[in-house]
Formats: sequence, structure tokens, C-alpha cells
Amino acid sequence: MEKIEDIYKKILIGKRIGFDEALTLYDEADFHDLGHLAHQVRLAKHPEPVVTYVVDRNINYSNICVCCCKFCAFYREPNQDGGYVLTHEEIGKKIQETLDLGGTQILMQGGHHPDLPLAWYENMLRYIKLNYAIHIHAFSPPEIVFWSKMENIPVAEVIERLRKAGLDSIPGGGAEILVDEVRSKVAPNKCPAGQWLDVMGEAHKQGLRTTATMMFGHKETVEQRLEHLFAVRESQARTGGFTAFIPWTFQPDNTQLPDCRKLTSTEYLRLLAVSRIVLDNVDNIQVSWVTMGPKIAQLALYFGGNDFGSTMLEENVVKAAGVSFRLSSEEIHRLVKDAGFTLKQRSMDYTILEGH
Repeated sequence: MEKIEDIYKKILIGKRIGFDEALTLYDEADFHDLGHLAHQVRLAKHPEPVVTYVVDRNINYSNICVCCCKFCAFYREPNQDGGYVLTHEEIGKKIQETLDLGGTQILMQGGHHPDLPLAWYENMLRYIKLNYAIHIHAFSPPEIVFWSKMENIPVAEVIERLRKAGLDSIPGGGAEILVDEVRSKVAPNKCPAGQWLDVMGEAHKQGLRTTATMMFGHKETVEQRLEHLFAVRESQARTGGFTAFIPWTFQPDNTQLPDCRKLTSTEYLRLLAVSRIVLDNVDNIQVSWVTMGPKIAQLALYFGGNDFGSTMLEENVVKAAGVSFRLSSEEIHRLVKDAGFTLKQRSMDYTILEGH
């Protein structure tokens, strides 16, 4: 047990751990010890007993997609019943409802639609910016790579055009597991891991902040989860553009991967804690009440989490997989207070919004 104790000591004095140490920690650390270590790392970064959140809405402007990811229960193929593309007016109505509820941000993502040119997305962004004072946190690296190929232009140009049209930041969607062996099994039509990281690097270079995510608990190993974490850490060392890391568990219901079991709360908390310890250069770790429910999200605040994510006034993708937790701002306030923290509303870049 001396080896694991040495790793504990290293973490507690603020030293960085390597891949093999992270694997030992993941495999061998006592569950409660791991939570304690992650919480100490969190307190070193954020000494005040504050938990942040953002008031926003997920707007899926279209569910038509040619990616056909096996883990997705949300998408429809072109010409399949149930496919849709929202009009500007329908999007505007959703944004106004968000603003009326004190929202400051919208998260926008859709499918890889084969018939919508990049100009369609630019026009959507311009329409929003012309009519609504709201932060647009939109698209994901696989979408950007898809448009780059469709338009036959570099990724940098796609990002520049979107940015000029009104894009404010990019969410970390489409990361799943940043290991191509896994991606080829669950999302063979999505961009490879290296391209995902390159898109984020280019976005950071152009001054856009982004988040990083991980969807785990499908076809990956523990080692591959760690490969993902270390890829994010190395990318952050180069660019410094990730504001937060958000891991969540795969929800198998209604997907093409029904043989995968749902991960337990303990497995989720274990990965969350290891994430907080490995990602020493990413300031914020977001808990996932959307997939784990409010009680586990509370506990996650003692396993390295310091951000409660979003009110998600609308969420469709996880709901399509049969999971539907809903929380209002008032409920989030109560949950965070009951867990022993003060809740503060933030912007995408983690600026505290006083008076909200």
C-alpha cells in the first residue's frame, strides 16, 4: 500500500501526477479517500464555499443527422419521420422565454444536416445577435469539421465565419472518448480525436473559450478514460482555453448500444474525482445532475465538483435516452445550500454575475 500512500501525499502537496499514478489511483484508491483528495484539490483552487451555475437553455435547432452515432437516441435520418429544422422565429421564441426567466446564455447544437450550408448557421447567429442580448454557446467540433468538409474550406475559416456572425464560445460536445479505437465503435462517422482537439485549439487561438466533456460508460476501458483526461490536460497546457470539464455517464436506453449497463453512482463519482486530480490546469469541474439526479450531484460537490452546470430550461438529447431530471433555479439553490455551499450565478467564462 506504500505506493498508493505516496500518490496521496503527492496530491495533497499540490504535485502533478502522471498516467501510471492516475491509473493506480483509479484502480486502487479507497472510494472515500479518493473523494477527500479530490475535494482538497478543489479547495486549493476554490477556497471559498461557493458553487456556480449558469441559467441557460439547450436549443436543438435540428435533429436531422447523417452521423448515426450508436449512442444517440435523439437524431433522425434525412426524410425520416420526426425530423425537424427550427425557424428563426421558433428559435427566437425560445430565447425570449430564456431571457424572461433570467437566462444569460443559450447552448445550441444540432445534427450533421446534409442540406444546410454554413451560411444557414451564419444567418441564424446574425438573427439572434440582432434581436437578443444573449451569449451564444454553440456547435461542437464534429459539426465544425463536418461543415469544413461540406464547404471545402479550412476549419479555421469555419470558426472565423461563425465567430464574425455572432458565435461567443464552443461547447465540448462530440468528445465522447478521445480515443479513436473507441470512437470507431460508437461514432464512426464523427471526426477523430485529433481533429476534435485541433478544432478546440483553433477556437482558443481565435479567442473563443470552450468547455471539454467526456461521455463514459459505453465501449471504453478505464485506461482509455484516462487517455481522454490526459489529452485534455495536454491540450490545455498548450492553449489554456478550456473553462471547465464536464464528465457524464452514457445513458443506454433507446440507443443502439442496449447491451451497455448504466454505470453506478459510485463509478460516476470515482471518475469525477480522478478528473479533478488529473486536470490540475482546468479550473472548473461540472457535476451532472442531468444524468445522475440531484442527490448524487450534491455528493459530487465533495468529489471535486465546484460547478452545478445549468438550469437547462430545455434538454432533449439525454431525455431521448429515457432520463429526465428537471431542476429550477430555486431547487438548485436549495440543493447547493443543503450541501453546505453558497450558489452564485456565472457567465460562460465563470465571471460571477452580481445581482442575478
